[in-house]
Amino acid sequence: MKWEVSTIGEHCTVTSSKRFHLSDRSESGVPFYCSKEIIQKVKGEEVAECDYIKEEFYESVKKQFGVPQCGDLLITTRGTYGIPYIYKDSDRFYFADGNLTWLKDFDKNLNVNYLYYWILSHEGQKKIDAIAKGTAQKAVPIASIKLLQFPLPPVDVQKRIADILSAYDELIDNNQKQIKLLEEAAQRLYKEWFIDLRFPGHETTPIYDGVPEGWEKKTLGDIAGIVMGQSPKSEYYNTENQGLPFHQGVGSYGNRFVVDDVYSTSYTRIADSGSILFSVRAPVGRLNITRNKIVVGRGIAALNHKEGLQSLLFYMLKERFFKDNLVGNGSIFASISKDELFGQLFVVPVSSIACQYDEIASTIDKKIEAVDDEIIKLTEARDRLLPKLMSGEIEV
Repeated sequence: MKWEVSTIGEHCTVTSSKRFHLSDRSESGVPFYCSKEIIQKVKGEEVAECDYIKEEFYESVKKQFGVPQCGDLLITTRGTYGIPYIYKDSDRFYFADGNLTWLKDFDKNLNVNYLYYWILSHEGQKKIDAIAKGTAQKAVPIASIKLLQFPLPPVDVQKRIADILSAYDELIDNNQKQIKLLEEAAQRLYKEWFIDLRFPGHETTPIYDGVPEGWEKKTLGDIAGIVMGQSPKSEYYNTENQGLPFHQGVGSYGNRFVVDDVYSTSYTRIADSGSILFSVRAPVGRLNITRNKIVVGRGIAALNHKEGLQSLLFYMLKERFFKDNLVGNGSIFASISKDELFGQLFVVPVSSIACQYDEIASTIDKKIEAVDDEIIKLTEARDRLLPKLMSGEIEV
């Protein structure tokens, strides 16, 4: 189906933020985001660390120039560019000029949700990539975004397309929230048993110097097998999907399970399927679980509990390195060496208590894995539909 072709600038105001200098930043106030924080929000992650501007600065800008409102569209335009985000009613943040482009005041002929999905489409990403400028770090000029051409079906068709795709995203979002609640349940139980020492049988267990009778202090190296990552030499890399996936750095907080698609034929540093991936560079302690056997690169370590109590190990690490919530309010370490990691000291419960916790937590983790599988299926289904809806191949 052939649709009218239009430009973005014909249907909305394309602008950016009021410039704030580094000297205008503060340690509290209104969050001040760059591309990185928007990408975190798109992934469903909490923004653990960011800059701020003072409340009075924000209010002054709000009066003179306006600030983003619910339904406005932000697009990352520096570094990782072309990532769209629709400002929500619950949002309250300002942003750095040059990092994000702000689309507002949409006319009646363009549905913002439709434009959001067009930007996400292969065609949208390809067109944004074509207008990016620069060498060391590319950026997308505002003037070029205004002139971007895109298919413009009737507004009722735009809405139906957006509604179909957003139904998938709502299910994905609900599943991500479910994963967070499940993780929080396992983490609360860990804290109750092993931090507050209210474990089964605590009423009759003597405690000496803060350690229950029969429990021991052990290093992480005693508890877990640890493979420290190292970058393979360049000759071992290939792009033909031969060898093992190569993973360098723990990725998204929000994705509990990870698979990488960069391959290496170097087999010196290997993490088996189900290994816990642990970031050893800032922010230290980000955790993920690998679904496949992978080669671990510099920046991560792969850990496996020596007695197979992987869930206990996962939440033990989470409690030590990222406290207060499961996304992370900031690590207690800026970086961690091999000796520091191996030497981390933990109070280890007696086997019966350790196994009892691991059985409960691993049941929760199996539920998390099932929900994560559902997210993958929903994402794949949405991504298959997206180009067909945008091209008019599927009528709505």
